[in-house]
Amino acid sequence: MIKDSFSKDEEKTQANPFNFVKMLILAIATSIDALAIGITFAFFKVNIYFAIIIIGSITLLISMFGVIIGKTVGAKFKSKAELIGGLVLVGIGIKILMEHLFFYSSTI
Repeated sequence: MIKDSFSKDEEKTQANPFNFVKMLILAIATSIDALAIGITFAFFKVNIYFAIIIIGSITLLISMFGVIIGKTVGAKFKSKAELIGGLVLVGIGIKILMEHLFFYSSTI
């Protein structure tokens, strides 16, 4: 992402970004995540219908705002947004690495 933000080349588009293998991998990852949440809800005896309404509503609102903001801001600041996004990801990686190297305590 950081390297691409400095590139002035036109964006190369793939013929089909939603090919079968990519969609299968995303479906498996999503299913594993949903399984973990479902098991957790069972242990805590959560009212599943209320949880579905709350989670679905919040996900819908945040996704809608993300698409709207991304469409308007992304067109104006594409390369800068890509650079900032890459730097944020690198920063998160460094933070996690530092936590595990220096601040992780084993409770064995």
